[in-house]
Amino acid sequence: MATSKDYKDFILEQLDLLNNITCRAMMGEYLLYYNQILFGGIYDNRLLVKIVDKNKRYNMEEQIPYKGAKPMYLVEDIENKEMLKEIIIETCKNLPRKK
Repeated sequence: MATSKDYKDFILEQLDLLNNITCRAMMGEYLLYYNQILFGGIYDNRLLVKIVDKNKRYNMEEQIPYKGAKPMYLVEDIENKEMLKEIIIETCKNLPRKK
């Protein structure tokens, strides 16, 4: 099942506390970047972020974005914009910039 445009638009609204968020369509799903750092994506109407040491403290559930992919963390509390901002900033501290 692909992510709906409405859900993608909702997630981008929830991320409006962060400048420099970009979204790239990829095979019916969406990759998310913050300051050119790929930190996660929207898969099957779920917001998932990469697993790094800095975001383990949020106790998020691991999920597989698509068959054959590495596990990622599911961000369940997408209504809490401040928490989303914090999770994304912490996640990006351990990730490389887009080439």
